Amino acid sequence: MKKALITGINGQDGAYLANLLLKKNYKIYGLIRRGSTNRLYRLEYLNIKDRINFIYGELNEFQNLQNEILRIKPDLIFNLAAQSFVKYSFDNPTYTYEINCVSVLNILECLRRNKLFKIKFYTAGTSEMFGNISGKKKLKIDEKTPMQPCSPYGNSKVAAHNLTSIYRESYGLFACSGILFNHESPLRGEEFVTKKIVKNLVEQKYSKKTILYLGNLDSKRDWGHAEDYVEAMYLMLKSKKPFNYVISTGKTYSVREFFTKVAVKLGFEPIFKKKGKLEVCIDKKTNRIIMKTSKKYFRENELSYLKGNSIMAKKKIGWKPKFNIDTLIDDMISYELKNQNVQK
Repeated sequence: MKKALITGINGQDGAYLANLLLKKNYKIYGLIRRGSTNRLYRLEYLNIKDRINFIYGELNEFQNLQNEILRIKPDLIFNLAAQSFVKYSFDNPTYTYEINCVSVLNILECLRRNKLFKIKFYTAGTSEMFGNISGKKKLKIDEKTPMQPCSPYGNSKVAAHNLTSIYRESYGLFACSGILFNHESPLRGEEFVTKKIVKNLVEQKYSKKTILYLGNLDSKRDWGHAEDYVEAMYLMLKSKKPFNYVISTGKTYSVREFFTKVAVKLGFEPIFKKKGKLEVCIDKKTNRIIMKTSKKYFRENELSYLKGNSIMAKKKIGWKPKFNIDTLIDDMISYELKNQNVQK
Protein backbone atom coordinates (compact mmCIF):
# COMPACT_ATOMS: atom_id res chain seq x y z
CA MET A 1 0.00 0.00 0.00
CA LYS A 2 1.27 3.46 -0.90
CA LYS A 3 1.75 5.95 1.91
CA ALA A 4 1.27 9.71 2.16
CA LEU A 5 2.37 12.10 4.90
CA ILE A 6 0.26 15.25 5.27
CA THR A 7 1.28 18.12 7.54
CA GLY A 8 -1.60 20.27 8.72
CA ILE A 9 -4.02 17.39 8.18
CA ASN A 10 -6.54 18.94 10.56
CA GLY A 11 -6.91 22.02 8.34
CA GLN A 12 -9.37 22.55 5.51
CA ASP A 13 -7.03 21.34 2.76
CA GLY A 14 -5.52 18.56 4.84
CA ALA A 15 -8.93 17.04 5.53
CA TYR A 16 -10.10 17.15 1.92
CA LEU A 17 -6.76 15.83 0.67
CA ALA A 18 -6.77 12.95 3.15
CA ASN A 19 -10.29 12.06 2.05
CA LEU A 20 -9.20 12.05 -1.61
CA LEU A 21 -6.11 9.91 -0.97
CA LEU A 22 -8.04 7.40 1.15
CA LYS A 23 -10.33 6.85 -1.82
CA LYS A 24 -7.20 6.09 -3.83
CA ASN A 25 -6.13 3.49 -1.23
CA TYR A 26 -3.27 5.42 0.36
CA LYS A 27 -2.29 4.84 3.95
CA ILE A 28 -2.41 8.31 5.52
CA TYR A 29 -0.10 9.73 8.16
CA GLY A 30 -1.05 13.15 9.51
CA LEU A 31 1.28 15.48 11.35
CA ILE A 32 -0.47 17.81 13.77
CA ARG A 33 0.75 20.07 16.54
CA ARG A 34 0.75 18.78 20.09
CA GLY A 35 -2.48 19.69 21.81
CA SER A 36 -4.46 19.91 18.55
CA THR A 37 -6.68 16.88 19.17
CA ASN A 38 -9.63 19.15 19.86
CA ARG A 39 -9.41 20.53 16.33
CA LEU A 40 -10.12 17.36 14.39
CA TYR A 41 -13.72 18.27 13.61
CA ARG A 42 -13.03 18.47 9.87
CA LEU A 43 -11.81 14.88 9.78
CA GLU A 44 -14.79 13.87 11.90
CA TYR A 45 -17.17 15.66 9.53
CA LEU A 46 -15.72 13.69 6.59
CA ASN A 47 -15.91 10.53 8.71
CA ILE A 48 -12.21 9.70 8.24
CA LYS A 49 -10.67 10.54 11.63
CA ASP A 50 -10.28 6.87 12.63
CA ARG A 51 -8.50 6.09 9.36
CA ILE A 52 -5.64 8.54 9.97
CA ASN A 53 -2.34 7.62 11.62
CA PHE A 54 -1.54 10.73 13.66
CA ILE A 55 1.95 12.02 14.41
CA TYR A 56 2.36 14.76 16.99
CA GLY A 57 5.12 17.30 16.64
CA GLU A 58 6.27 20.69 15.37
CA LEU A 59 7.52 21.43 11.88
CA ASN A 60 10.47 23.38 13.24
CA GLU A 61 11.74 20.30 15.10
CA PHE A 62 14.11 18.97 12.45
CA GLN A 63 15.27 15.82 14.23
CA ASN A 64 11.78 14.67 15.15
CA LEU A 65 10.53 15.39 11.63
CA GLN A 66 13.44 13.50 10.08
CA ASN A 67 12.89 10.51 12.38
CA GLU A 68 9.25 10.26 11.36
CA ILE A 69 9.99 10.53 7.63
CA LEU A 70 12.65 7.81 7.91
CA ARG A 71 10.26 5.62 9.90
CA ILE A 72 7.26 6.02 7.62
CA LYS A 73 9.09 6.22 4.27
CA PRO A 74 6.12 7.87 2.55
CA ASP A 75 5.71 7.90 -1.21
CA LEU A 76 4.24 11.41 -1.08
CA ILE A 77 4.67 14.32 1.34
CA PHE A 78 2.17 17.18 1.30
CA ASN A 79 3.19 20.18 3.41
CA LEU A 80 -0.05 22.04 4.12
CA ALA A 81 0.68 23.27 7.65
CA ALA A 82 1.08 27.03 7.79
CA GLN A 83 0.34 30.24 9.61
CA SER A 84 -2.07 31.39 6.91
CA PHE A 85 -3.85 34.36 8.47
CA VAL A 86 -2.56 37.49 6.74
CA LYS A 87 -3.45 39.97 9.49
CA TYR A 88 -1.75 37.84 12.15
CA SER A 89 1.44 37.74 10.07
CA PHE A 90 1.85 41.49 10.64
CA ASP A 91 1.45 40.99 14.38
CA ASN A 92 3.82 38.03 14.57
CA PRO A 93 6.08 37.88 11.49
CA THR A 94 8.81 35.83 13.23
CA TYR A 95 6.46 32.96 14.00
CA THR A 96 4.99 33.20 10.50
CA TYR A 97 8.41 32.78 8.89
CA GLU A 98 9.37 29.93 11.19
CA ILE A 99 6.27 27.91 10.37
CA ASN A 100 5.91 28.80 6.70
CA CYS A 101 9.53 28.82 5.59
CA VAL A 102 11.80 26.97 8.03
CA SER A 103 9.42 24.01 8.00
CA VAL A 104 9.82 23.65 4.23
CA LEU A 105 13.59 23.87 4.54
CA ASN A 106 13.54 21.15 7.20
CA ILE A 107 11.65 18.71 4.95
CA LEU A 108 13.79 19.49 1.91
CA GLU A 109 16.98 19.07 3.92
CA CYS A 110 15.76 15.76 5.31
CA LEU A 111 15.11 14.45 1.80
CA ARG A 112 18.48 15.69 0.55
CA ARG A 113 20.61 14.49 3.47
CA ASN A 114 19.10 11.02 3.46
CA LYS A 115 19.04 10.72 -0.34
CA LEU A 116 15.28 10.14 -0.35
CA PHE A 117 14.92 11.05 -4.01
CA LYS A 118 11.97 8.70 -4.59
CA ILE A 119 9.76 10.66 -2.21
CA LYS A 120 7.68 13.29 -3.98
CA PHE A 121 7.20 16.56 -2.09
CA TYR A 122 4.50 19.22 -2.39
CA THR A 123 4.29 22.50 -0.50
CA ALA A 124 1.42 24.96 -0.57
CA GLY A 125 2.07 28.40 -2.00
CA THR A 126 -0.46 31.21 -2.26
CA SER A 127 -1.66 33.98 -4.53
CA GLU A 128 -0.63 36.39 -1.76
CA MET A 129 2.94 35.92 -3.03
CA PHE A 130 2.14 38.19 -5.98
CA GLY A 131 0.88 41.14 -3.96
CA ASN A 132 -0.77 43.88 -6.00
CA ILE A 133 1.20 43.31 -9.18
CA SER A 134 -1.94 42.68 -11.23
CA GLY A 135 -4.11 45.30 -9.53
CA LYS A 136 -3.89 48.26 -11.90
CA LYS A 137 -3.76 46.39 -15.21
CA LYS A 138 -6.12 43.60 -14.10
CA LEU A 139 -3.71 40.95 -15.36
CA LYS A 140 -4.19 37.22 -15.03
CA ILE A 141 -1.36 35.82 -12.94
CA ASP A 142 0.55 32.78 -14.18
CA GLU A 143 3.76 30.94 -13.31
CA LYS A 144 5.94 33.63 -14.92
CA THR A 145 4.40 36.61 -13.13
CA PRO A 146 6.90 38.39 -10.82
CA MET A 147 6.23 38.04 -7.12
CA GLN A 148 5.86 41.21 -5.05
CA PRO A 149 4.22 40.23 -1.74
CA CYS A 150 2.74 42.92 0.48
CA SER A 151 2.51 40.99 3.77
CA PRO A 152 4.88 38.95 5.95
CA TYR A 153 2.65 35.96 5.18
CA GLY A 154 3.08 36.41 1.43
CA ASN A 155 6.80 36.95 1.76
CA SER A 156 7.27 33.84 3.92
CA LYS A 157 5.52 31.81 1.23
CA VAL A 158 7.75 33.29 -1.49
CA ALA A 159 10.81 32.15 0.47
CA ALA A 160 9.41 28.62 0.79
CA HIS A 161 8.46 28.59 -2.89
CA ASN A 162 11.97 29.62 -3.92
CA LEU A 163 13.58 27.03 -1.64
CA THR A 164 11.45 24.32 -3.25
CA SER A 165 12.65 25.36 -6.71
CA ILE A 166 16.27 25.57 -5.57
CA TYR A 167 16.26 22.05 -4.09
CA ARG A 168 14.52 20.66 -7.18
CA GLU A 169 16.99 22.22 -9.59
CA SER A 170 20.13 21.78 -7.47
CA TYR A 171 19.63 18.28 -6.06
CA GLY A 172 17.11 16.63 -8.37
CA LEU A 173 14.35 16.29 -5.77
CA PHE A 174 10.80 15.81 -7.00
CA ALA A 175 9.58 18.98 -5.28
CA CYS A 176 6.61 21.14 -6.32
CA SER A 177 5.05 24.35 -5.09
CA GLY A 178 1.36 24.81 -5.77
CA ILE A 179 0.52 28.49 -6.14
CA LEU A 180 -3.04 28.24 -4.93
CA PHE A 181 -5.43 31.14 -5.24
CA ASN A 182 -8.15 31.59 -2.62
CA HIS A 183 -10.00 28.34 -2.09
CA GLU A 184 -12.94 27.99 0.25
CA SER A 185 -15.32 25.31 1.47
CA PRO A 186 -17.73 24.50 4.30
CA LEU A 187 -14.64 23.53 6.32
CA ARG A 188 -12.95 26.93 6.01
CA GLY A 189 -11.76 28.55 9.24
CA GLU A 190 -14.02 31.21 10.73
CA GLU A 191 -11.30 33.88 10.53
CA PHE A 192 -11.58 33.90 6.72
CA VAL A 193 -13.97 36.34 5.10
CA THR A 194 -16.00 33.87 3.00
CA LYS A 195 -16.79 31.65 5.98
CA LYS A 196 -17.46 34.72 8.11
CA ILE A 197 -20.00 36.02 5.59
CA VAL A 198 -21.85 32.74 5.08
CA LYS A 199 -21.99 31.79 8.76
CA ASN A 200 -23.13 35.23 9.91
CA LEU A 201 -25.84 35.68 7.28
CA VAL A 202 -27.28 32.22 7.96
CA GLU A 203 -27.36 33.11 11.67
CA GLN A 204 -29.02 36.45 10.93
CA LYS A 205 -31.61 34.74 8.77
CA TYR A 206 -32.54 31.94 11.13
CA SER A 207 -31.36 32.65 14.67
CA LYS A 208 -29.09 35.43 15.93
CA LYS A 209 -29.39 39.04 14.81
CA THR A 210 -25.73 40.04 15.09
CA ILE A 211 -24.59 42.56 12.46
CA LEU A 212 -21.76 41.41 10.19
CA TYR A 213 -18.64 43.61 10.14
CA LEU A 214 -16.36 43.56 7.09
CA GLY A 215 -13.38 45.44 5.66
CA ASN A 216 -12.77 46.52 2.07
CA LEU A 217 -15.80 45.39 0.08
CA ASP A 218 -14.17 46.19 -3.25
CA SER A 219 -11.18 43.90 -2.77
CA LYS A 220 -11.35 41.23 -5.50
CA ARG A 221 -10.35 37.59 -5.30
CA ASP A 222 -10.26 34.48 -7.48
CA TRP A 223 -12.28 32.05 -5.32
CA GLY A 224 -12.38 28.30 -5.88
CA HIS A 225 -13.40 25.21 -3.90
CA ALA A 226 -10.87 23.35 -1.74
CA GLU A 227 -12.07 19.98 -3.08
CA ASP A 228 -10.94 21.02 -6.56
CA TYR A 229 -7.64 22.38 -5.32
CA VAL A 230 -6.54 19.30 -3.38
CA GLU A 231 -7.09 17.28 -6.54
CA ALA A 232 -4.60 19.61 -8.24
CA MET A 233 -2.08 18.90 -5.46
CA TYR A 234 -2.41 15.17 -6.07
CA LEU A 235 -2.08 15.54 -9.84
CA MET A 236 1.13 17.58 -9.40
CA LEU A 237 2.81 14.72 -7.57
CA LYS A 238 1.46 12.08 -9.95
CA SER A 239 2.92 13.83 -13.00
CA LYS A 240 6.17 12.63 -14.57
CA LYS A 241 8.11 15.83 -13.94
CA PRO A 242 7.96 18.28 -11.00
CA PHE A 243 6.82 21.82 -11.70
CA ASN A 244 5.30 24.78 -9.88
CA TYR A 245 1.72 25.43 -10.96
CA VAL A 246 -0.77 28.26 -10.53
CA ILE A 247 -4.14 26.83 -9.43
CA SER A 248 -7.10 29.16 -9.88
CA THR A 249 -10.52 29.52 -11.50
CA GLY A 250 -9.58 32.46 -13.73
CA LYS A 251 -12.58 34.44 -12.52
CA THR A 252 -12.61 37.21 -9.95
CA TYR A 253 -15.30 38.60 -7.65
CA SER A 254 -15.27 41.36 -5.07
CA VAL A 255 -16.08 40.79 -1.42
CA ARG A 256 -19.20 42.87 -2.09
CA GLU A 257 -20.26 40.49 -4.88
CA PHE A 258 -19.61 37.44 -2.73
CA PHE A 259 -21.61 38.96 0.14
CA THR A 260 -24.46 39.89 -2.21
CA LYS A 261 -24.65 36.41 -3.72
CA VAL A 262 -24.87 34.83 -0.26
CA ALA A 263 -27.45 37.36 0.93
CA VAL A 264 -29.70 36.89 -2.09
CA LYS A 265 -29.49 33.09 -1.88
CA LEU A 266 -30.70 33.37 1.73
CA GLY A 267 -33.63 35.60 0.78
CA PHE A 268 -32.26 39.00 1.78
CA GLU A 269 -32.65 42.06 -0.47
CA PRO A 270 -29.34 43.88 0.13
CA ILE A 271 -29.09 47.63 -0.42
CA PHE A 272 -25.71 49.34 0.13
CA LYS A 273 -25.53 52.86 1.56
CA LYS A 274 -22.65 55.26 2.25
CA LYS A 275 -19.09 54.43 1.15
CA GLY A 276 -15.69 53.22 2.31
CA LYS A 277 -15.15 52.61 6.01
CA LEU A 278 -18.66 53.81 6.87
CA GLU A 279 -20.62 51.68 4.39
CA VAL A 280 -23.66 49.74 5.53
CA CYS A 281 -25.96 47.19 3.93
CA ILE A 282 -29.68 47.18 4.69
CA ASP A 283 -32.13 44.37 4.03
CA LYS A 284 -34.91 46.02 2.03
CA LYS A 285 -37.50 43.53 3.30
CA THR A 286 -37.01 44.33 6.98
CA ASN A 287 -35.22 47.70 6.77
CA ARG A 288 -32.65 46.22 9.16
CA ILE A 289 -28.88 46.75 8.93
CA ILE A 290 -27.23 43.40 8.21
CA MET A 291 -23.66 44.57 7.49
CA LYS A 292 -21.32 47.43 8.35
CA THR A 293 -17.76 48.09 7.30
CA SER A 294 -15.25 48.58 10.10
CA LYS A 295 -11.83 50.22 10.20
CA LYS A 296 -10.67 47.17 12.17
CA TYR A 297 -10.83 44.97 9.08
CA PHE A 298 -9.10 47.27 6.58
CA ARG A 299 -5.46 46.32 5.86
CA GLU A 300 -2.84 49.06 5.77
CA ASN A 301 -1.38 47.54 2.60
CA GLU A 302 -4.52 46.13 1.01
CA LEU A 303 -4.25 43.47 -1.68
CA SER A 304 -6.88 44.80 -4.07
CA TYR A 305 -7.12 42.40 -7.03
CA LEU A 306 -6.24 38.80 -7.79
CA LYS A 307 -7.04 36.66 -10.83
CA GLY A 308 -5.15 33.53 -11.85
CA ASN A 309 -4.32 31.80 -15.12
CA SER A 310 -4.16 28.00 -14.77
CA ILE A 311 -3.69 27.08 -18.43
CA MET A 312 -0.39 25.36 -17.60
CA ALA A 313 -2.03 23.11 -15.01
CA LYS A 314 -4.86 22.26 -17.38
CA LYS A 315 -2.46 21.35 -20.19
CA LYS A 316 0.26 19.51 -18.25
CA ILE A 317 -1.60 17.71 -15.47
CA GLY A 318 -5.17 17.79 -16.79
CA TRP A 319 -6.63 19.77 -13.90
CA LYS A 320 -9.94 21.57 -14.25
CA PRO A 321 -12.21 22.89 -11.46
CA LYS A 322 -15.65 21.33 -11.07
CA PHE A 323 -17.11 24.05 -8.82
CA ASN A 324 -17.96 27.65 -9.72
CA ILE A 325 -18.65 30.56 -7.38
CA ASP A 326 -22.35 29.73 -7.06
CA THR A 327 -21.96 26.01 -6.37
CA LEU A 328 -19.21 26.87 -3.86
CA ILE A 329 -21.56 29.25 -2.00
CA ASP A 330 -24.40 26.71 -2.16
CA ASP A 331 -22.13 24.11 -0.53
CA MET A 332 -21.08 26.51 2.22
CA ILE A 333 -24.67 27.61 2.93
CA SER A 334 -25.88 24.01 3.04
CA TYR A 335 -23.27 23.17 5.68
CA GLU A 336 -24.28 26.12 7.90
CA LEU A 337 -27.97 25.30 7.55
CA LYS A 338 -27.32 21.72 8.69
CA ASN A 339 -25.25 22.97 11.62
CA GLN A 340 -28.18 25.07 12.79
CA ASN A 341 -30.74 22.35 12.02
CA VAL A 342 -32.65 24.70 9.73
CA GLN A 343 -35.61 23.16 7.93
CA LYS A 344 -36.02 25.03 4.67
